[in-house]
Amino acid sequence: MTQPVRVLIVDDHSHAREGMREILNADPIFEVVGECTSGKEAILVTGQRMPDLILMDINMKEIDGLEATKEIKSRNPYVKIVMVTVSDDIAHLFEALKKGAQGYLLKNLNPGAWLEYLKAVIFDQAPMSRELALRILKEFSGNEAPRPSENPLTDREQEILIWVAKGMSNREISEKLFISEHTVKNHLKKILQKLQLDNRVQLARYAYEQGYK
Repeated sequence: MTQPVRVLIVDDHSHAREGMREILNADPIFEVVGECTSGKEAILVTGQRMPDLILMDINMKEIDGLEATKEIKSRNPYVKIVMVTVSDDIAHLFEALKKGAQGYLLKNLNPGAWLEYLKAVIFDQAPMSRELALRILKEFSGNEAPRPSENPLTDREQEILIWVAKGMSNREISEKLFISEHTVKNHLKKILQKLQLDNRVQLARYAYEQGYK
């Protein structure tokens, strides 16, 4: 990546914003382009600053982080949003994913873990543990996506789907199949289109339900 990742920080606590800014400033790949204190402000500023990544607190007055995420993703689907919170309640993770978030970070994690995870999100490599994936699959079971009547995938695409079902990241899949990460991303894009799915979470559910494991 030749250009820095433009980041918008959204949190109603000044100390929290300062902490996130310090973490991001430690790595030149990130550039903080703005800070907001509410979900309402975040919606407005996103349209003005056009960030690549938003760090979004969940609990805020007026419009909370979850609703702000839903609104921002409807207007700017390209933006990657990672929720930040002090709570490890799995229900918050499920709700964040439903609203369109790409990730979820706890504020008490060490800075190194933050940077590693955010880079993985930016490059679509954020791995999901099998245990977490199964819990998400169960939660999403009542929200079915349309399914094609016949399997339209090629042998290579089905092979990639097997690794997705195992919770592998794009990098891990590329190493297993001896192909580039770019090729893996292209295959995943085609798979999502063929199966009429919107994201990797839905794809993981489909793979699990269809026995790709």
